[in-house]
Amino acid sequence: MDLKTFIPKRFRGGGPVIPVVRLQGTISTGNSPMSQTLSLATTAPMIEKAFADKQTPAVAITVNSPGGSPAQSRLIYKRIRDLADEKNKQVYVFTEDVAASGGYMIAVAGDEIVADPSSIVGSIGVISAGFGFVEAIKKLGVERRVYAAGKNKSVLDPFQPEKKADIDRLKAMQLDIHKVFIDMVKARRGDKLADDPELFTGAFWAGEKAKELGLVDHIGDMRSFLRERYGKKTELRLIQPQRNLFGRRAATGVIGSLDAEAIAAAAATGLASAVEERTLWARFGL
Repeated sequence: MDLKTFIPKRFRGGGPVIPVVRLQGTISTGNSPMSQTLSLATTAPMIEKAFADKQTPAVAITVNSPGGSPAQSRLIYKRIRDLADEKNKQVYVFTEDVAASGGYMIAVAGDEIVADPSSIVGSIGVISAGFGFVEAIKKLGVERRVYAAGKNKSVLDPFQPEKKADIDRLKAMQLDIHKVFIDMVKARRGDKLADDPELFTGAFWAGEKAKELGLVDHIGDMRSFLRERYGKKTELRLIQPQRNLFGRRAATGVIGSLDAEAIAAAAATGLASAVEERTLWARFGL
């Protein structure tokens, strides 16, 4: 038998092997079987595995996300940057259909960002959305009863009329989060950013315009870019998410023991999460 079969491929005179982490989905702490979401808990194992390879000079990350939780977006960003600095590796981010809002917050973790010409990039802003059911609850003849300790515990209750003080409080919080987002982009992109008044308004652009504005560095695709940077023999290795069969079986067992009301509630929660996810994607025409 040829001795080469026992020698790891990276030591056979070929090009470097670049680990690839694919981050796709809305960003949320939820984990519904009806939706695909990203959070620090779901992405950290893949990110850490990619950076654990001592031989590779860089880590490639694809981002395909319309955004979601600001906190989870920043936590994922922070984990990528912490490991990049600790392991002294370059990080290349490649945008797919969309890297917007929280998706773009994650993307700025890259030392260089490469966008497809059709990628949607930007949406540097903060949004909150909900529904009001005040008139609906009246028509149904339902009386809502709320008991709380603390005058602000029922802020923005969808079954009560809006209050100006509640809206002002929400907008003030949004401005604080927006500032965090802007500061992150400025810190990472620096002088690359164009002096454009629309940059931090929540607007978004296709790849070429995003490059003009300094939101991305290059237009291209992962394979071509990395082979041009590291040589034609460069290989890509996709880091697969962990699969926990025991966890799945345990979850199935729990569901089997639930009563019909609990199952219905779980299904309703999953459906609501799926609708919210669909709404985020639809905002960008996807």
